[in-house]
Amino acid sequence: MTSRKPIEEKKRLSSPEREKQIVLAAVEFFAEVGFSGDTRQLARRLGVTQSLIYKHFPNKEALIDRVYEEVYVGRWDPFWEAVIQDRSIPLEQRLVSHYIAYAKAALTRDWVRIFMFSGLRGESINKKYLDMLRARILEPIAIELRQELGLQDVKTLPLKTAEIELVWSINARIFYFGQRRWIFDVPIEDDVQEMIQLTIAHFMAGARELLPKILSNQILSCSRL
Repeated sequence: MTSRKPIEEKKRLSSPEREKQIVLAAVEFFAEVGFSGDTRQLARRLGVTQSLIYKHFPNKEALIDRVYEEVYVGRWDPFWEAVIQDRSIPLEQRLVSHYIAYAKAALTRDWVRIFMFSGLRGESINKKYLDMLRARILEPIAIELRQELGLQDVKTLPLKTAEIELVWSINARIFYFGQRRWIFDVPIEDDVQEMIQLTIAHFMAGARELLPKILSNQILSCSRL
């Protein structure tokens, strides 16, 4: 008599494992359909009940918060901040190194599409991420730019909004590469690293011309008060 092999039971996930599975599926789901997609659809994709999702997340907003933590906080690389402040390297070279590393995370499908859907839907992801980006990347770049060009430090003259906007232009350009690929479905024909190098060279050339004028105007404005 031939013995039968026992049917292999599906592995029962621990609570942390199940929660992680839901989060990763939610990242892919929201990147595809946006935040109008409901948790019933997500549950069907996972092959679980909607109540199981709510066992781990009290509501959809809590799940979206975890998606933010997974995609934007979890992929944040300390190197991005460290290289910006390494004054043993010329600033242009630091910025190229930073943005090449940053692009590996920021030009991915889920990063770009979730960010766009969040902005369109008015979710909090955009504000939380942009606040973090400004404090940890944009303002430090603006400070290092002054130092590189031999201009007043921020203790003497606080950063001006126009300086931050100047630095924003780099991120806007880099993010556009991702929009072309993942929103407009327009292939990027050139090498991304070369385009980043050109973007930074263009930024530095413009900053050398504009930043002294921006600070000069600020000094004149303060002296008239």
